[in-house]
Amino acid sequence: MSDDTSSSSNITNDVWRMVASALGASGVALGAIGAHAFKDTLAKRGTLASWQTATMYQLFHATALLTMSSSNRFSPLAAKLLSLGTVMFSGSIYCLSLNIGPKAVLGPTTPLGGMLMIGGWIVAGF
Repeated sequence: MSDDTSSSSNITNDVWRMVASALGASGVALGAIGAHAFKDTLAKRGTLASWQTATMYQLFHATALLTMSSSNRFSPLAAKLLSLGTVMFSGSIYCLSLNIGPKAVLGPTTPLGGMLMIGGWIVAGF
């Protein structure tokens, strides 16, 4: 006999595993791009360390999301907060590091993304 709740839970977990995998793969790719293709540009702008921080946070949170999505006590709210926070935090740092986009919007996006990540960890703990 099939349990609809279990089935929908598995689909939800699968979706979040895909999101985690996309964040992880893009984090590795962006780390490599920053270390090689953009290294001189980032070094000249003095933003190489910021790029590395964005990559590190993206990879840590992708790993956390992947681990969470494998749990039977998975929290979709925590996953949403971690994912959105990671995209906002790391994404804004990548853009700021390369001077892409308006600083007036991207500057406040970084700490807001960080707050969402913190919220995701708190929700995951409960």
